[in-house]
Amino acid sequence: MRLYKNFFKRAIDITASGCALLVLSVPLAAITVWLHYANKGAGAFFHQERPGKGGKIFKVVKFKSMTDERDAAGNLLPNAERLTKVGAFIRKTSIDELPQLWNVFKGDMSLIGPRPLLPQYLPYYTEREQTRHNVRPGITGLAQVNGRNNLSWDQKLEYDAVYVEDITFINDLKILFTTVKNVFSRKDIEVAPSGVFLDVERRGAK
Repeated sequence: MRLYKNFFKRAIDITASGCALLVLSVPLAAITVWLHYANKGAGAFFHQERPGKGGKIFKVVKFKSMTDERDAAGNLLPNAERLTKVGAFIRKTSIDELPQLWNVFKGDMSLIGPRPLLPQYLPYYTEREQTRHNVRPGITGLAQVNGRNNLSWDQKLEYDAVYVEDITFINDLKILFTTVKNVFSRKDIEVAPSGVFLDVERRGAK
């Protein structure tokens, strides 16, 4: 298990993400152009800071699914109003996650691991939950194949801790195949998630 975790897992990430980026280069370029026009000039990519392994901050990249339209006061319109039809489609099909293959190739992320969350959540993890930062975050993980947005924060973070405790090739393979199956069946996918932020939930619980 240790040899897989410390060597082979990263080797597989580099090989798989590099091959995927090469094979998907033309479709990814086409989607980029499509989103540029659908997002009314707001760009095709969304970058956001997230903590990775060791809590090191990196910028995760995803396809952008919303415009930057604002109201008369200059404030961004609600997410539901800025979400385009193209944006809803790429979310439903999880295409919006594909640019993260570049994060995997660079070493910011892994194919499988706890999803990278917001930096503002860092003070609100329990000691057990903080173990999620002992490994690279993933495009998909144990929580994503066991309910995704339908889970409570406590459940999601517990699944992440369980994953970190038992990283094996077989477990990663199971997560990968289940992810592919869920993507094609569009299981547990919310186009416009409406859950409470972790910091807000736990700050209110104190």
